[in-house]
Amino acid sequence: MGTLIGIVAFVVALVGLLAALGHVGYLAMLNNAARKRGVSGGATADYVSGRWKVAGGTAGVALIGLLFTNGGIGPDIIGLILGGGAGIAAQQSLGTTRKQFRGEL
Repeated sequence: MGTLIGIVAFVVALVGLLAALGHVGYLAMLNNAARKRGVSGGATADYVSGRWKVAGGTAGVALIGLLFTNGGIGPDIIGLILGGGAGIAAQQSLGTTRKQFRGEL
């Protein structure tokens, strides 16, 4: 039973980390495009500057959650909650950013 919980916790935390890194990558892509546009990309660059803390925070929490999935059942549950929660928060932030600039969602 403990092995199954460990595997599930690892997968959830890994997916959460990938979602958080996807958000970081999207912000990096937006920032790069804004810098290439110069003055006309200033508003986008300012928006991205304000979102780095959220993206970095969710990525850090997801990484900690993934590292917690190394132990027994207790740490696996903590890792599952941290990694899954960070992934959900990162996905929502990514959706907000995409909606802001692309009119999607």
